[in-house]
Amino acid sequence: MELKTILSKCDHTLLAQTATWPEIKAVCDDGMKYHTASVCIPASFVKQAKDYVGEKLPICTVIGFPNGYDTTAAKCFMASDAVDNGADEVDMVINIGWAKEGKWDDITKEIAAIKKACKGKLLKVIIETCLLTDEEKIQLCKCVSDSGADYIKTSTGFSKAGATFADVALFKAHVAPHVKIKAAGGISSLEDAEKFIELGADRLGTSRIVKIAKGLENDGTY
Repeated sequence: MELKTILSKCDHTLLAQTATWPEIKAVCDDGMKYHTASVCIPASFVKQAKDYVGEKLPICTVIGFPNGYDTTAAKCFMASDAVDNGADEVDMVINIGWAKEGKWDDITKEIAAIKKACKGKLLKVIIETCLLTDEEKIQLCKCVSDSGADYIKTSTGFSKAGATFADVALFKAHVAPHVKIKAAGGISSLEDAEKFIELGADRLGTSRIVKIAKGLENDGTY
């Protein structure tokens, strides 16, 4: 698989609590140079980033992040505010406690409400696979499929583990055909990135693939 194909599926990500505008700007520059799918950045930088990149690069942000236990109303406001500020894509975190209680209808309704608040923009649903059983993951595939969301996503990258091949394969087997898959967290090599894509991931949440591209560029091999 060509590197440019892998890069085109990457949400080039910087979500560190210490992120500064010069760092966000550099991520945007990388995203435009290497033609990534988007840059995924904190909500507080969305307007500034959108003003900077214009229509050259989609801006993605996160809401209810990383714990997912904000109220539905708060998440809906965050999604609407992000879109109003220029976000093209929103990655939300489910209420994981609700999943542990089996409150599948509540989860589905919350995702649907947030999708409506996104005003037609893409919504990706983070279920934080490392905290769930396979049975819970399968139930959440149905919740996401029924909610109208666009993507199911493995991980925030802020919990105890990130994406696994097994989870992406499980998603592929259980989501509806219209739901795409995003693998995120710990994707550190081209080999792993290619494997996730082969298993069915349409997006990868990572910063390391661009770093690899830069290294190859410096070596004269890209």
